[in-house]
Amino acid sequence: MTDNKPSRRLTPSYRPEQTRSTPPCQHACPNCGDIRGWIGIVAQAEKNGIPKKQAFERAWRTIADVNPFPASLGRICPHPCESDCNRGDKDEPLAINAMERFLGDYAIEQGLKFDSPVKEDHCKSIGVVGAGPSGLSFAYQVRRRGHDVTVYDGRDKPGGMLRYGIPDYRLPPAVLDAEIERIVALGVRLVMNIRVGLDLSLNDLYERHDHVYVGIGAQQGMTMEIEGEDGPGVITAVDYLRAMNGGQPPSVGEDVVVVGGGNSAIDAARTARRAGARVTLLYRRRIEEMPANPSDIEEAIEESVNMVFLAAPLRVERSDRGVPAALHAVRIKLEGEDESGRPRPVAVPGSDFRIPVSGVITAISQAPDFNGLEHCEDLLDAGGPKGSREGLLFGGDVLGLGIAGNAIVQGRYAAERLHETFMGIVKSPDESLPILDGQKVNFATKAFMPMARPEAVSADERLGNPTLEVYGTLNEGQFLNEAGRCFSCGSCHGCERCTMYCTSNSFTRLDNAGPGRYFSLDLAACQECGKCVEVCPCGFLQLS
Repeated sequence: MTDNKPSRRLTPSYRPEQTRSTPPCQHACPNCGDIRGWIGIVAQAEKNGIPKKQAFERAWRTIADVNPFPASLGRICPHPCESDCNRGDKDEPLAINAMERFLGDYAIEQGLKFDSPVKEDHCKSIGVVGAGPSGLSFAYQVRRRGHDVTVYDGRDKPGGMLRYGIPDYRLPPAVLDAEIERIVALGVRLVMNIRVGLDLSLNDLYERHDHVYVGIGAQQGMTMEIEGEDGPGVITAVDYLRAMNGGQPPSVGEDVVVVGGGNSAIDAARTARRAGARVTLLYRRRIEEMPANPSDIEEAIEESVNMVFLAAPLRVERSDRGVPAALHAVRIKLEGEDESGRPRPVAVPGSDFRIPVSGVITAISQAPDFNGLEHCEDLLDAGGPKGSREGLLFGGDVLGLGIAGNAIVQGRYAAERLHETFMGIVKSPDESLPILDGQKVNFATKAFMPMARPEAVSADERLGNPTLEVYGTLNEGQFLNEAGRCFSCGSCHGCERCTMYCTSNSFTRLDNAGPGRYFSLDLAACQECGKCVEVCPCGFLQLS
């Protein structure tokens, strides 16, 4: 007798699988933040019965788990996450940085606090050198795990380069203060105006604490090493911005040249413009090679910062009074590549030219100030504190220049490792998940919608009010619309398209449904038609 029932297709390529993957935004984030997760909390709040304000708080806490400065970084981070956002392949990336700022500002407005530290039976005493982003991040992470933390810093206020190296128009002091106060409220002790290495030795800290974390940053500006540089009217960008932020404007006059092409150069140039100076920025490569944030470069041009490319300084000419009269420079041509892979600048013989100046600001690079901490410098030059006194840790720009997000994550990683050592925890290596390729995202499932952009004030308004922020914060409607633009790459967001198209009832909604997992998949019932994979918008369902 013949069985006339149709046979099931067993073609492996049509068998669906609920996958796990990393969204490209998270992979690009220096802090490895769960961007998809906190956006999903907001975007999926209504379908999960979560009140809006509760969703906002949960999203903020998800960010704050790895970054205690969302309002600050939401203003200053160059947001590499957005460059890698798959949504950009459809129309424009998500405004992740602006969304982070919204939640950070919301937390400040609502007076949200961090959860109380756990009570740890094996509490340790930790000393932190440097109250910048790395040191404060480390202190926050260690304190919330129950350990006693004291932070020492030579300045009168905490924040490091967030306070003294970033202009007020980019990061208002009140915003930074609010986020630091939240860390201090956990029980982190601040000891200010104490320079470790000069006022207090490392040995003193060893006697007071079980472990010491050194996060002194790179707060020493590098000089050009050219004739005429030493003397009044020539200042590094680090010192210039520190003085301006401290309310003690240095004397550079009304015709200023800024040398450099990074973020500090742009910040110094724009700050000098706000102080009323005519500003020329001198950079030895082309605009496309400038390491500064492109949007900040555009805004500097809007603010009438004159830019001279393919030129390098030769010497500072001084007047009879000893003040700068001109900067002599040389034209540059680019030939081949240097050790960093960028075009190599080569001086063009006989192309010298002169720029009349009253002051010069140098933004060449930065380095740590190891005055009194030469032992730390020797350890780092030797490859780190291996074999040195147990309990000395380093993090932040002292290990190499980077953005604030890098400093924050280094502080977090060091705190996590130290706590695991205290508790005898042996963690398995984090599972390496594949990054979800944009080709697995079904872009047709969402309508075209441009990125939400906060309103910008005009260049005239900026120059007329030196501390005025260039951009406002997204309003609530913009924030919610932006959350809705997210494809939730690689993570189920409960759209139910798979269940609607499945003819074999293979999907069952979970009782504990929520972001990342809404349905179970019964492969025994599956007819392996592949339709669910075809209609899945986020790439969560893929062919096995």
